[in-house]
Amino acid sequence: MQEVPLMKTQGYVDGRWCGSDDGRTFGVTNPATGETIADVPRMGASETRRAIEAADKALPAWRSLPAKDRGKIVRRWYELIVERTDDLARIMTLEQGKPLAEARGEIALGAAYVEWNAEEAKRVYGDVIPTLGSDRRMVVVKAPIGVCVGITPWNFPHAMVTRKASPALAAGCTFVLKPAEATPLSALALAALAEEAGFPPGVFNIVTGDESDAPEIGREMTANPIVRKLGFTGSTQVGKLLMEQCAATVKKVSLELGGNAPFIVFDDADVDAAVSGALAAKFRNAGQVCISPNRLYVQAGVHDAFVAKLGERVAKIRVGNGLEDGSQMGPLIEEQGFSKVLAHVEDARKRGAKVVTGGSPHKLGGTFFDPTVLTGVTADMLISNEETFGPVAGIASFDTEANAIAMANDTVFGLAGYFYTRDIGRAWRVAEALETGMVGINTPLIANEAMPFGGIKQSGIGREGSKYGLEEWMEIRYFCFGGIDK
Repeated sequence: MQEVPLMKTQGYVDGRWCGSDDGRTFGVTNPATGETIADVPRMGASETRRAIEAADKALPAWRSLPAKDRGKIVRRWYELIVERTDDLARIMTLEQGKPLAEARGEIALGAAYVEWNAEEAKRVYGDVIPTLGSDRRMVVVKAPIGVCVGITPWNFPHAMVTRKASPALAAGCTFVLKPAEATPLSALALAALAEEAGFPPGVFNIVTGDESDAPEIGREMTANPIVRKLGFTGSTQVGKLLMEQCAATVKKVSLELGGNAPFIVFDDADVDAAVSGALAAKFRNAGQVCISPNRLYVQAGVHDAFVAKLGERVAKIRVGNGLEDGSQMGPLIEEQGFSKVLAHVEDARKRGAKVVTGGSPHKLGGTFFDPTVLTGVTADMLISNEETFGPVAGIASFDTEANAIAMANDTVFGLAGYFYTRDIGRAWRVAEALETGMVGINTPLIANEAMPFGGIKQSGIGREGSKYGLEEWMEIRYFCFGGIDK
């Protein structure tokens, strides 16, 4: 096991670092080398139940704390995250594989969510509703929903935690987290900084488990009547299951699920800007991004120029271990994801797609894959219908604006969409016509703490970030005061 500053290898329950009840552990692996970098506890229902009970015990004092005072503690958490960026980034690269520069960028984004929610804690406003008579006053307040749980994915193991935990904590909720089995170390490092920031015992808890433990932990989270809210980021299939399980106790849910993002380039676009946008959006984190473009549609008039320029730039991406200087793209995190990417490329080839660059496993072996550009992609290919979640840009040509919109909306998913145009009328028309929760117009950079992140259709329910994201962890209560005129 490697010694890395801030690396914790135990769960965190009720303010104490602890192992599993039976002492079992599982290994966390560096996807670039296959090396086991740490062993963490295999927890289950009993440990999760204790964490929920600890959160319940801590709730009354935490939610009663003045919002300004809660905000100060959350703010201190933000400051510590920023101070320890290098340590947090190294842990992330070791367990997730992304290059250090990308890891530092994620730490900055995750910290920004903590800062935003720390500041917004004292800006949660209610309403006084104009009364129907002189004898009454009607008041609406927003209150913390209670004990909350979160389940986070491996692709952004820092930002996905802070995007859920910081609004919940700022709102006055207490929180139990189950991080992805592939990347628990980033979450545990955040718990260490939360402890240092001054969160009382039981306010923030983490239970860890491997893939076989996850259903047991999830069932306890969804069935336990103490829990009032679940936040989840992951596949649509698992999100549906969790939503179904939460129905028995009518828990509130926030679900950020799968995507199948279209990326449209119109004839009037700045082609160089569109190429840069596609490069940034598609190939960061080796394409393992829920809002990554999955279907690229390029209008016939600029198709060949776009393909040539994108292929040239993609061929220059430096693939390697994320800890090595100069690496621009790391490995896919697991063999299952690698196999899916390879299957999508092979299916596209068999159905007539042409490889512009890449298209094969990388010479480094393991789960490294060549950054790939394909043309001639059609609607019947796997790459058009499933989320590839890898470094493959599949490009199709289109003729008209209406054709592009129809193809873009031909999916059950609706997380993000992108398009490039210099026509202001088209910008408005297409933005309003795309059936996605978020739209990037002439930019791939849509995620930040001030905007509401989330999808429509089968891409999820609820929002993270912005004032709307904070409200997801609260409930509206109404007080009617009578007898005022007596």
